[in-house]
Amino acid sequence: MKCEWVRENITLHVYGELADDARHELVQHVARCGECAAELKAAQEFHALMTQDRAEEPTPNLLAASRMRLQEALETAEQGGFWGRVAFDPANWLRQVRFSPALASVILIAGFAGGVGTTYKVFEREAPSLNGGAGAAPAEASITGIRSITQEPGGKEINIKYDTVSMQQAEGSLNDQRIQELLLFAAQNNYNSGVRMDSVDLLTKKAQVSGVRDALVYALRYDSNPGVRLKALDGLGSFVKDDVRVRDVILEALVNDSCPGVRTEALHLIDPVKADGSVRGVLMALAAKDQSPYIKSQARTMLAQLPEID
Repeated sequence: MKCEWVRENITLHVYGELADDARHELVQHVARCGECAAELKAAQEFHALMTQDRAEEPTPNLLAASRMRLQEALETAEQGGFWGRVAFDPANWLRQVRFSPALASVILIAGFAGGVGTTYKVFEREAPSLNGGAGAAPAEASITGIRSITQEPGGKEINIKYDTVSMQQAEGSLNDQRIQELLLFAAQNNYNSGVRMDSVDLLTKKAQVSGVRDALVYALRYDSNPGVRLKALDGLGSFVKDDVRVRDVILEALVNDSCPGVRTEALHLIDPVKADGSVRGVLMALAAKDQSPYIKSQARTMLAQLPEID
């Protein structure tokens, strides 16, 4: 047995992913080869060090933000040809799995999850239909995307077209639970920024609902489209006095948002609560060193209108 083969498979051996016969051969070789034994020991020590502290699970907000950025990238990415997307190189995949225990684990987990999901779909009971039985409304997990959202001027009915295996649609007023669920799904998961903007625009009319307000907070924090973030600000503005969480996310947008328009609107929204301690602190920081002359000037003006602190 060559040392080169042993060194290529040491990582798989450390992770317990070598076949029994291959593992036996590797152990026998290491017992009589000092260099390979030293490399195996180093790999085992590194593995032990890395497993001492388990990595923290990503937060739901981080996962949601990452999914949003991925969808935006897919929206603008140049698509290859049909056969280029369908075909793949089996040998290359095998090589990647061979030298990447983590990739092998991901593939195993994905296959297991797919099997569980299929079983769930087979035995899942049909949900009640909005049309009185004309067709069951799909579960949120089966929705692949929201195609469009329209509302007639002055009308109450909202028309939402969404895709599962094929395009479907639901109609109802903004008070209908299913319409609200689809709007929330579109606001947080759709790759089309225009659809997200339409959804957030409609949700601003129901911002008093806790779940809807959560979606607006999410959109303000994580949506990549500044127009969507502005719409979210419109819906959150009336809660800046009574909801500390809303106040904090607006202050966060004021300090960190990359769009000058969003920052300016956030600055205007906090004017009614400028005497609040946290708001005053942010205004003082902006007045001292903000890069935007307008923001700096407005922050100084707002501070000048406040009474001095004894």
